[in-house]
Amino acid sequence: MKPRLKVITVFGSSRPKAGQAEYASAQALGAELAARNFVVCSGGYAGVMEAVSRGAKEAGGQTLAVTASFFKARANAWVDKEIRVKTWRERLFELIKRGGGYVACPGGTGTLVELAVVWELLNKGAMRRKPLVLLGEFWKPVIDRVREAELGHASPWGEAHESLIRFADSPAAAAALLAELLRPPCSS
Repeated sequence: MKPRLKVITVFGSSRPKAGQAEYASAQALGAELAARNFVVCSGGYAGVMEAVSRGAKEAGGQTLAVTASFFKARANAWVDKEIRVKTWRERLFELIKRGGGYVACPGGTGTLVELAVVWELLNKGAMRRKPLVLLGEFWKPVIDRVREAELGHASPWGEAHESLIRFADSPAAAAALLAELLRPPCSS
């Protein structure tokens, strides 16, 4: 029996277009994840979502999208399987549920919400530990500011005891970090 492939959910902006740096970075991320035998999951629409799916497909990988009838659009052409839900909220939590790990690329308020919800679920122990990797430095000032605000406050929650967010400076580094963090423990 073949082992089940791990799903990595990728969050990012719908705005980047082919030929732009953020699109190219997401496309490279998709290829790097596929090369490590991950299934790439995204929100399924344009921009980063299209690019990461395209990169995965062009590298021979599998793609999955969670879309919502709320947005009226369908999944991009690079998606193997579309899971359609009704609302934005259902879409958010289905994307989170599907992921065995996460990558947040640069984005806007939608990506910020996705990142914040995953971080909070991990921080409060509301879901089992899964790796959360941020690609590049885009989100670093936000994360640093939140962490700074927490200094000096006693907290029983996860982020007080260990960093729940990792940063990767390239698509290859993000995929390698996820592969390392999701490697099954060695049995003796």
